[in-house]
Amino acid sequence: MSQLDGLITAIDTYFEAIHECDVTKLDDVFHPQSSLFDADNGEVFVEPIDSFRADVGGRRSPESAGQALEAEIIAIDFLSSLSATVKIRIRAHQNIFVDHLAFVKGSTGWKIVSKVWHLEKVLP
Repeated sequence: MSQLDGLITAIDTYFEAIHECDVTKLDDVFHPQSSLFDADNGEVFVEPIDSFRADVGGRRSPESAGQALEAEIIAIDFLSSLSATVKIRIRAHQNIFVDHLAFVKGSTGWKIVSKVWHLEKVLP
């Protein structure tokens, strides 16, 4: 498997985790010390992965609501053979998010070490 193939597999796992609200898949793709960041309300909001995991696990999944998975990779930038940044767009219910995901590759494969997200649009 090429570096790109392995990274795309990890991105697909992320898409599935969000769409299915599957914390096992979140655990597969996020580094256990990762954090998430957002500033949509004018202040920097930081959420450790454990808090995000609990939030996702407590949500009604888009999949269970009958929503098809709507996600796309916008850009991939390899910093090295072991690190990359990925820009994606994903829909969850009526919310369209754009995320910048920082990935590193260690002995257990590609893991997200940080996520910066933005609520791009809320559909009617």
